[in-house]
Amino acid sequence: MPRLHIVAVANRLPAWAAAARDTYLGRMPRGYEVSLTELRPAAARRLRARLPRGARIIALDERGRDLTTEQFARMLSGWLASGAPTAFVLGGADGLDPQLRKDAALLLRLSSLTLPHALVQVLLAEQLYRAATLLTGHPYHRGSLR
Repeated sequence: MPRLHIVAVANRLPAWAAAARDTYLGRMPRGYEVSLTELRPAAARRLRARLPRGARIIALDERGRDLTTEQFARMLSGWLASGAPTAFVLGGADGLDPQLRKDAALLLRLSSLTLPHALVQVLLAEQLYRAATLLTGHPYHRGSLR
């Protein structure tokens, strides 16, 4: 069972975005598998119920913390080492419930730019893949964790 989860409030993604996201998630190295749950905006109030029990919540938020890829990879390594599931939560057009943001272990910003929801899913999937390949020594990411 994957210990990494993406739970997103989203209308149907454009085919190009779903294909790009799924490509990155499908390439994840063993031990870094990611489950994906998408909720229609009308079901957003049930988002918390879709989180794995005891999950560490990482909320994607425009007011969140900027991380380098290496910092993100180190955090990912620690989250996985803890044994608890980690859930990356993406809100809909109205953002995330304030209590969910408050309960998050980390508010994470992928960019200072305003991004469309579809692109956020692609960027998150790519950064998860990049961090996993960095941690496993795969050459996809040209840097190293020193």
